[in-house]
Amino acid sequence: MENREALLAYLRDKAKILRKNVIRCIGVGIPGHLGGSNSSADLLAALYFYKLRHDPSDPNRKDRDRVLFSKGHAAILQYSALAECGYFPKEELDHVKEIGSMLQGHPDFRKTPGIEAGTGSLGQGLSIGLGMALGQRLDGLDSKTYVFLGDGEIAEGQIWEAAMAAGTMKVSNLIAILDRNGLQAMGAVKERFDSAPLIPKWEAFGWRVLEIDGHDMGQIVDALDDATSDGDQPVVIIANTVKGKGVSFAEHVVGFHNGILTQELYDRAMRELDGEEAAV
Repeated sequence: MENREALLAYLRDKAKILRKNVIRCIGVGIPGHLGGSNSSADLLAALYFYKLRHDPSDPNRKDRDRVLFSKGHAAILQYSALAECGYFPKEELDHVKEIGSMLQGHPDFRKTPGIEAGTGSLGQGLSIGLGMALGQRLDGLDSKTYVFLGDGEIAEGQIWEAAMAAGTMKVSNLIAILDRNGLQAMGAVKERFDSAPLIPKWEAFGWRVLEIDGHDMGQIVDALDDATSDGDQPVVIIANTVKGKGVSFAEHVVGFHNGILTQELYDRAMRELDGEEAAV
């Protein structure tokens, strides 16, 4: 799309659809990771519907860009994007975590087209993405690897081993997107394992750092364009977000890291996302 405002409006609409799909994936009476899925929805909408090189009709296309959710507990957001893109029928979103379903609680590349790796054992995804990015470079491809990280997850030491290796080897086709929503499973990140200050840490490991409002679609698009411009460093986009964004009763609420929706809350969330009920 040539018109920037039209593009941004289109991507905002896609983000709203992804959030509705997340609610659909969770359903009623079963725990689901609403908080960290909704906080990343704007970022993922811009990635899949603007920046990413991919082909739903050929998920294994060699020169594809790759997307990994190192924070694999938020897989329902990626499922939502994959279904919206046409990797599989949207009806599958009604069967998340069912026995035999192609959509499990954590992603499984053996079951789900468009998933690149099994993730969710926190801290491992950046290492996997680094290996994929190096493989792309060895194959002479100009494709990228994107890795979504959680701000609680980066307490894992393996993240920083991968970051140091990527910086040392100047893996410029590796892009990390850090969802900095400030909450992890049991409370505030800064009260559990404070990883701040983030910018000088990543820079010290040899990364170029971009910090944005992770819900400002204009900033997201600009950051993705900047991150994929020519350079000789890996790039990390630090996106400041709101846990549970778009569903008023879940915003900033640690209980919706992996919470249960009643029928009343399910219906209310859908009405809010449809604009039929004002957030309170």
